[in-house]
Amino acid sequence: MARTTGSHSDITGPRVRAAALALFAQHGFAAVSMRQIAREVGVQAGALYNYTPDKQSLLFDLMNAHMSELLASRADLPAEQSPLQALETFTRFHIRFHSERPEEVFIAYMELRNLSDENFQKIEELRRAYEDQLEEILREGVAEGVFQVADSKLATMAVIAMLTGVNTWFREGGRLSLAQVEQIYWDMVRKSVGA
Repeated sequence: MARTTGSHSDITGPRVRAAALALFAQHGFAAVSMRQIAREVGVQAGALYNYTPDKQSLLFDLMNAHMSELLASRADLPAEQSPLQALETFTRFHIRFHSERPEEVFIAYMELRNLSDENFQKIEELRRAYEDQLEEILREGVAEGVFQVADSKLATMAVIAMLTGVNTWFREGGRLSLAQVEQIYWDMVRKSVGA
């Protein structure tokens, strides 16, 4: 299929993903058509298929990119820490990373139901890999007598839900700075695990 005059894959491909991200976050995956994405990008609807096989693949690519970036960014953090230090690092990292990506976070949580079974499984594996990092920190803390957690899996889910909730209400220029929010949340997380 011929490419639209003036179209460049290294420019148009990212524009397609950016448009899909914004539209999915604003209207929801089911309500957005490939025609709307094409209009936003400024290409013919048929031209989108030069960049993605279908809308499902586009959703999966957005989620996969978000989760892969999350895991890669976590891997860059210091590994040799006490459980308490590791928990603080995880808490602050989660808030900072997600506060910079509100649309990606919204889609990663709200649009899981729209993934095909195969794509859902792949994203769930990535989510589990991230959650397992926090659960391991909590288990080590319990083993060392630093944390008091009755169920490490449940505590993991509760902490992640609490931290991700910041994205629903935090706005730059509000009553609290992001650094203040991080500190308050770190205190709440620390107390919630009995440290």
